[in-house]
Amino acid sequence: MQLFLAIAALLGALSVAGGAFASHALQAQLSERALTVFNTGIRYQMYHALALLAVALLGRTTPAPSPWLTISGWAFITGVVLFSGSLYLISLAGLKAFGPVTPLGGVAFLVGWGCLAIAALKTPTV
Repeated sequence: MQLFLAIAALLGALSVAGGAFASHALQAQLSERALTVFNTGIRYQMYHALALLAVALLGRTTPAPSPWLTISGWAFITGVVLFSGSLYLISLAGLKAFGPVTPLGGVAFLVGWGCLAIAALKTPTV
């Protein structure tokens, strides 16, 4: 869970930096559509950095974290890499071939949320 906590912090910091970069440096460089695509990647990265933070903190509350919680964390990380990463490549480099990767990241996000729900239902309360 410590690794998830560190990755969540890194993803959150990179989201803030990416948002600032978009506002200041990219606004004049990208089309409005490309900037919107980039900002969507930033937004979903931050949402899932926070979700990963929740996973990490929940995992620290029990001596043996649920395997569903671990799967959830890795799914959120995979989702950020595939979903947000593909949007960054599309908007910054014009690599539209990565368009089909974006929905795979969305599926990873859904898996993460589903596994988090299962972990919540299967974890005994104190």
